[in-house]
Amino acid sequence: MGEVATVFVAVLLVGGGLVVVAWAAAAANAMLDARSGGAPVLTAAAAPLREVSRLLRQQRRTLAGADSLLWRIAGAGLVIAAMLKMLVIPFGSFVLADLPVGLVWFNAVDVLLWALWWLLGWGANSSWSLVGGYRFLALALSYELPLMFALTAPAIAAGSLRMLDVQDAQGNLWFVVWMPVAFLIFVASVVAFSSWGPFHTAMSGDIASGVLVELSGVDRLLVLVGRYAVLVAGAAFAVPLFLGGGNGPWLPPSMWVLIKTLVVLAGMLTVRRLFPMIRPDRLAGLAWVIVLPLTIVQVAVVAVIVGVNGGAL
Repeated sequence: MGEVATVFVAVLLVGGGLVVVAWAAAAANAMLDARSGGAPVLTAAAAPLREVSRLLRQQRRTLAGADSLLWRIAGAGLVIAAMLKMLVIPFGSFVLADLPVGLVWFNAVDVLLWALWWLLGWGANSSWSLVGGYRFLALALSYELPLMFALTAPAIAAGSLRMLDVQDAQGNLWFVVWMPVAFLIFVASVVAFSSWGPFHTAMSGDIASGVLVELSGVDRLLVLVGRYAVLVAGAAFAVPLFLGGGNGPWLPPSMWVLIKTLVVLAGMLTVRRLFPMIRPDRLAGLAWVIVLPLTIVQVAVVAVIVGVNGGAL
């Protein structure tokens, strides 16, 4: 009974931390928007709270012929998917679900996101929404294979798919130092499956916000929260995968995981303002002709280094 209570408390802490960091990301994004628009920056920090209050008071609407069940499952599923990703992330030596295939688990949840984003487009019974859903699928076809190879590189170096083993293999040198291509592709893929930054074509203004166009009230709130939560979970996963996990001086390992997560998250928020939106067809050409071969070369280099040294550097 004591173990069950401990696990329950741990899940609440990790889930609560995920929501808090997601809110902080939304506040930071609002402040950056305000700064670029010349509005008061400090006032913008409360924008997420005002939006939550507005959406909670807004009436939920449903179109005629909409598949409301699948539509709302997809909206709530984004937050659940983010929490599922958090289960296998080590906070020092502690991890909620110490799966021997934690790396595969992350990729499996990423594939689940394909279905969730597409169902958001399908369930509304709206043309613009459906176009947004199909746009996400076109985007996913471009990033998924490079992402899978990028995830392979740390697994080869660690000789394991278990996240604690991947983290511990970086005691001498973080993987990001000798796997920069894999790291950049991983971060770009997290931005993509969060429908963020240059990869937000699924909810672009040219299709009236796409998958978001018919969402209102609590339904819209869940999707917006889920989007930030997925972004945060991806940033947190980069820490044990490439940045040494909780390794660091003076502070507890869990604090180092949080600090590194916030640094990666800050970079992801900044990307939105540095690059224009990329059309799915152009991204496909870039991904298959340039990015995928680079990723394969990165994996080959890692395999050679591990073979020569008999393990990670």
